[in-house]
Amino acid sequence: MIRERVKAAQIAAMKSKDKERTAATRSILAKFKDKDIELRGKDSGLDDDIIVTDVLQKMAKQRRESITMYSEGGRTELAENEKFELSVIEEFLPTQLGEDEVKAIIETLKEQIGAQDMKDMGKLMGALKSKHGSEIDMGKAGALVKAALN
Repeated sequence: MIRERVKAAQIAAMKSKDKERTAATRSILAKFKDKDIELRGKDSGLDDDIIVTDVLQKMAKQRRESITMYSEGGRTELAENEKFELSVIEEFLPTQLGEDEVKAIIETLKEQIGAQDMKDMGKLMGALKSKHGSEIDMGKAGALVKAALN
């Protein structure tokens, strides 16, 4: 579903001759294709929206880091370009759950799979990603899982 929204946005941007938006959506679709090639022949067991959301989250993180570096280096024109790309990427990211909601989900999954200590962190993270990967920033969830298991 996210993939189709990005394709539709690219077509609309091309029709309206919006070069910046066309370039941003094109780069998103290229990253999707790279991920598809990487996963070819492998059964990830994950829903396509989870995979696509993961790609978008990584792209957003890269843009935020670039914005910081360009701003600190006095390269405002490059920082503005990255900010625009970040805004386009964020349009397609699903709404993320709040920290309290994530903690509640972690506790529920912890009970369901019987996770008790840090040895079970991988199992718990896997269950969390497979069930709620598109709604949760897995980078932030790692710290919450670690806290729940200690």
